[in-house]
Amino acid sequence: MNGALQELTGFRFCPRCGRATLQVDSVKSWRCGACGFRYFHNVAVAVALLLRVGDDLLFARRAHAPAAGLLDFPGGFVDPGESLEQALVRELEEELGMEIEPAALRYAFSGCNRYPFADVTYLTSDVFFLLELAERPPLECADDVAEAQWHPLDNIPWDQLAFPTVAHAVRRLLEDEQ
Repeated sequence: MNGALQELTGFRFCPRCGRATLQVDSVKSWRCGACGFRYFHNVAVAVALLLRVGDDLLFARRAHAPAAGLLDFPGGFVDPGESLEQALVRELEEELGMEIEPAALRYAFSGCNRYPFADVTYLTSDVFFLLELAERPPLECADDVAEAQWHPLDNIPWDQLAFPTVAHAVRRLLEDEQ
């Protein structure tokens, strides 16, 4: 089990005392055998938007690692002190210049993901919200998004999807259509 935590994080030394004495406490935590410091590698929460206009679904081509150049949904990590809806509203403004009201968002479902970044793999709980609009909104891609793309639900570029949860979300959306 210690190997699994180290594989996710690469952590070998206690951040408090600097000794290589981290011992596994559970599937997600370590305790330092020297100073007693305890570290929890908890799940991070991310939010994403499934934006539909008719049968078209919005994707954001990722500009940066991980999965640079692949398709994802607009969204990102929830910051401390934010609700899920507040985080998604903030991310949409930052990534696409899109302003929406939190009340317009409808919870769809959630999924689990692995998000490798800067030599640490974060286990995430991805929360998907649905928003259906009558027409495509104006979008201004920021530096996190290389481009915004609309794809019809019957022609999803499966080989370009960034993460397993993106594919899971599209499959769930298609199942809900039936």
